[in-house]
Amino acid sequence: MIVGIEGIVVKKEVTFVYLKTTSGLSYKVFISLFSSARIQLNEKISLHVSQIIREDQHSLYGFVDENEKKVFDTLVKLNGIGPSTALAVCSTLSPDDFAHALVSQNISAFQKVPGIGPKSAKRILVELSDFSLQLLHEDFTNSSLQEASMALESLGFKKEMIKKVLSQIQGGDTQTIIKEALKKLG
Repeated sequence: MIVGIEGIVVKKEVTFVYLKTTSGLSYKVFISLFSSARIQLNEKISLHVSQIIREDQHSLYGFVDENEKKVFDTLVKLNGIGPSTALAVCSTLSPDDFAHALVSQNISAFQKVPGIGPKSAKRILVELSDFSLQLLHEDFTNSSLQEASMALESLGFKKEMIKKVLSQIQGGDTQTIIKEALKKLG
């Protein structure tokens, strides 16, 4: 399975690039609008890649940002969400916007994506409810948010309310996050 590709951009369109590798092979790699904005023609780039193999085609989907690839990989695992729709989500919502939309249960953010209606948006929110905190920031802030979330759950608050409140808090250490969340929940 291909997980990364490096080469020179020999052709660039809005939704895909042709990458020529040092071995001389050229690959068509589908990209999101966010990745497209960061790629220049004749530039040497390295992309994180998801390879989708279907009966009738083999496709590569490339991302400059690894978190964007994580969003894509997570979405294509859901029923009814194919690579085109997952790429549309990645083109409409940045990884942080995606995580915040999940945390705050923002259906309208997903409905802005072409090809996603109210039913699909609700299904995404339900199926990915636990995924959101993994994406926000995988460093200090994320561990603090997770610790705060677990502490608030142990105090008897419901997950949905905790997610909404935590999405409004800017961050900091666990103790500060819990104090701010308790003020908002109280």
